[in-house]
Amino acid sequence: MSHTDNIFKSMKDMQFETTISVECGVTMNDSVESRVIAEVMGEKPGVTVTYMPAMIRIDGEGKMEFKMDEITERLGREMTPHLFEICTSTHYGRMVMVDDNTVVLFGNMDDVQEFI
Repeated sequence: MSHTDNIFKSMKDMQFETTISVECGVTMNDSVESRVIAEVMGEKPGVTVTYMPAMIRIDGEGKMEFKMDEITERLGREMTPHLFEICTSTHYGRMVMVDDNTVVLFGNMDDVQEFI
């Protein structure tokens, strides 16, 4: 999906199911850093970026890996997992800081077991 796709639907278009979702995502306040994070993540397969007036949503399925070195390179200054978390106002799925370079967001809770 591309930057112009939108995950939000009208209530009339919603279909409610009793299945377990493996989706994950973050909502970020719109900022220079958040726009760069969204740009980097939007190039990855299976990731949808939705821009709203004051927020940016990044959604994926299964898991999403946020690599700080990729974001740092594009941003032009250092991005750390701690600065990344400041950019995020909320998330869904299980967020794990794997190391100083990688934050992983898991939609499938079975995949996160090795980090618990």
